[in-house]
Amino acid sequence: MGIHRRTLVLLIVILGIVRGVVSAETATSPVAAKVDEQKADSPAAAKAEPIRYLRFSKGDTVSYGLLEGQRVRQLSGDLFGKWAKTDMTHALADVKLLPPTQPTQVLALAGNYRSHLPEEKIPPKFAIPQPFFKSPSCLVGQGDTIVIPKDAKTVHYEAELVIVIGKLCRKVPKHEAMQFVFGITAGNDISERIWQNDADAKDVQWWRAKGADTFGPVGPYIVTGVDYDNLMLRLRLNGEVKQESRTSQLIHDLASTVSFISQYVTLHPGDMIFTGTPGKTSEIKPGDLVEVELEGVGVLR
Repeated sequence: MGIHRRTLVLLIVILGIVRGVVSAETATSPVAAKVDEQKADSPAAAKAEPIRYLRFSKGDTVSYGLLEGQRVRQLSGDLFGKWAKTDMTHALADVKLLPPTQPTQVLALAGNYRSHLPEEKIPPKFAIPQPFFKSPSCLVGQGDTIVIPKDAKTVHYEAELVIVIGKLCRKVPKHEAMQFVFGITAGNDISERIWQNDADAKDVQWWRAKGADTFGPVGPYIVTGVDYDNLMLRLRLNGEVKQESRTSQLIHDLASTVSFISQYVTLHPGDMIFTGTPGKTSEIKPGDLVEVELEGVGVLR
């Protein structure tokens, strides 16, 4: 059947809290000193007050904006190049929050927290980052529906910090990698475990296990000016905490991840990298409420 935003079956929340509606399917990094116009060419982790950028629609308008309290300041120009504030503002409640970028590529890391591995000891294959691709079409934003395909058997949540690339990034060393990070957002790497891992029934690739339409809730904002490598990441399922870890527990931090991937894949402004999920995950079903909280990011409803 058709899936609509008003079909409240499962909400995924991110603080941020990422929240989305789930139903079963049938048959450059900115700095605070530059407020009017800037280029994405300064270090993403600059010591500055957190800034929250968003992508939104209102009527026929689709634009980037700055969050100013409970209002959105509309921006002109290119968020990943030169942009400027406009005189136009909107009440946050009056706009539709979209996935915060339109990436050319979405990558994600497998096994990037010790707590998510079968054993505490890091296996040799995870001594380097282990990225895979998610389809850009899997992304959904605030309030959008997460569709569980009709033939899916076991679908899990995965709370994650998501890197947003700020400028063209190719073969960069680790010590320069954060210059190419615009900021971060929050994500939920929805995963169908049979298609992913079942000994007899798994697919050759994770193309649908991780990349099915709506399997990538992200948002609500791109945030800069926080300590990306030491944020609390928490997931609640129907009010019960199921995942809780700090991003300081990542096996491969943001700089290592960006540098490694860039040796083989050119990253473009707006591209996203899910950085892995901590602890154990469990099944989500229609009617569940899942809340993924990432310190400092904001709330996606």
